Amino acid sequence: MRDNWPPEKIALTPGKRVLFLTKDLGLIKQQLYDGLNLRMEDLSVEDLLDDINTDVMTPAWVCFDHEPSEIAKNAYAGLMHNGLRVFREKALKDGNFEVIVSGQRKGTGSSRETAAQCERWAGINIVIAASFAPIHERNNINLGQLMGDHAMLERLQDGEEIALSEFTGRYDPVTQLILERGGLFPFAKALKAGSLDLPPLDTPTRPMTMAERIISRNLVGQPDGQCVKPEDPVIAEVQGGYSHEFTTAQVHTFLQEEYGADYALPNPSKFAVFEDHLLYAQHNPKFVPFMHKVQTLRDLQVAFQQHAGVRDYSAVDGVSPGICHQVAREEFIEIGDFIQATDSHTCMGGASNALTWGVGATEYANLVSAGFTFVKVPESIRFELVGELNHGCTAKDVILAILADHARKELTLNRSMEFGGPGLTSLSVDERATLCNMATECSGRTGICEADDALMEWMLNSQSNLDEVEQRARMVKPDEGAHYHGGVHTIDLSSIVPMVAHPGDPDEGIPSDPTNGANISDIGAVQVDIAYGGSCTAGKEDDIAYYAEVCQAAKDAGLAVKEGVDFYIQYGSGQVKALAERKGWHALFLEVGVKLIDPGCGACIGAGPGVSITPEQVTVSAINRNFQGRSGPGKLYLASPLTVAASAFTGTISAWNSELFA
Repeated sequence: MRDNWPPEKIALTPGKRVLFLTKDLGLIKQQLYDGLNLRMEDLSVEDLLDDINTDVMTPAWVCFDHEPSEIAKNAYAGLMHNGLRVFREKALKDGNFEVIVSGQRKGTGSSRETAAQCERWAGINIVIAASFAPIHERNNINLGQLMGDHAMLERLQDGEEIALSEFTGRYDPVTQLILERGGLFPFAKALKAGSLDLPPLDTPTRPMTMAERIISRNLVGQPDGQCVKPEDPVIAEVQGGYSHEFTTAQVHTFLQEEYGADYALPNPSKFAVFEDHLLYAQHNPKFVPFMHKVQTLRDLQVAFQQHAGVRDYSAVDGVSPGICHQVAREEFIEIGDFIQATDSHTCMGGASNALTWGVGATEYANLVSAGFTFVKVPESIRFELVGELNHGCTAKDVILAILADHARKELTLNRSMEFGGPGLTSLSVDERATLCNMATECSGRTGICEADDALMEWMLNSQSNLDEVEQRARMVKPDEGAHYHGGVHTIDLSSIVPMVAHPGDPDEGIPSDPTNGANISDIGAVQVDIAYGGSCTAGKEDDIAYYAEVCQAAKDAGLAVKEGVDFYIQYGSGQVKALAERKGWHALFLEVGVKLIDPGCGACIGAGPGVSITPEQVTVSAINRNFQGRSGPGKLYLASPLTVAASAFTGTISAWNSELFA
């Protein structure tokens, strides 16, 4: 890490530069290659790029390197203009920049800490934005990156020195200490050595939301029954966690660097590794040149598992047990757990009435070595579901509607998205998992659903070792009178219609984003080349049942997958595939022309069959995010499993109804 960082007074270093990520990509190129220097006083926040996602900062292939210094060489490799990289190799580092500036919601999307690392190891010390996605903000904090606003930048460019406290003062006392120490590892070492003290928690008794209640009962060093409130900085135990081959190598490397080659974990049985994300990477021609790096990641995960003794979910004979988020909820997440893992879709576990969210490699390495984690209690937003969905609509349409409305208005930003109400009981546990899974697309901290008898039945069927009495005792519900900073919002499920998130128009400055919601009835005839059903959000048992419903109707109508369309279905886990085989769905899919893929991740991260190959191809996909280039260079529409399957047979994006093939 950096020596003597941060200083008590923050100022721009003579000779160092400020990089403005403008919507005019030509201006970025002039700054990178022609020596152009801009000033904040001559720009507005509206001139700056919004929603810069972590796939743009470090595309999947960049993450095949696990050393941050190597990752930094390809910072912002995913920012494209006319098919070419805006940032050439080493462009950020060679530009001699120490400040980087953007607009709203910096760092949306994946929890990959590499996005923050690419800036930090390219020489960036200060990150300026109007707002930050929560996990990305936390990753910056853990790396000791200072974050500020545009007014602070104007002062710095005017030659002013700004007190460090202005950068840290908006955070809770623990986060301030982490930043003042230069990052999470220096902070943790100081805490362990007794050279700093944490502030006492004095929150009085109060009604709490579900997230607050779970954090409260996991507090370390506090009396039983101690309440918490949003922004409280606390130390909390976690009941488990996991990493996958995209992230484990960094965890192993960081632990060796910080604690020596003989480091040991205090509770290895509570944690796991999964081989799921890169299992099919060789199917993407773009990734073939990097397969030796992929193998290094696999080898380092094996080394970590054998060294640390964590649970092992490696592929066997090339077949993965499944996607980590799906397998975790099937096999070891229990009701009321607090779970953290190195992937943004960890929040899918909230369907089990558990508190689950993604963290970066640094934070995960720290929590598995310490046995506890540092938490700033999040605010909450409540979604009161009423009514029932109409046939042809799924939970995916519900969350697309929330994305297009509440998330676009930033009501969900960094908040725990709490789902409850009578309408929730009409949704299966798998459908609830879809809502929670895509909380991260809403830039929320997590999603969590209330518990009921349906959840209890699902848990006992999935994990036969569980004791029903114990699990019921662990159920969490919000206290009467709990306060929701994001408000309480009623969602009438009967008003939901089939939706997509469209791919935007990058040439016109409209980024491809999950918040680009549109009713299918309003988009016209959009021809598709690829239909993809899979990923953690759409490879569950209920999702496979949706695909089967449409495929059976197509078979009955004498139809096969439309000529010129590739229809892929990828199972989320071995259990899901086994169900499809028992039900006869597996054979049905093959009969009507579906291309089946064994369990694991794939096209969702551009690493498997189902990615587009050319910019002209159009994909309708049941995955959770459609950032430009994430699943190939083509245009990608997000949709429900029913819409994806229906579109595969019609050749155009089509809402499903039982008369579609009549």
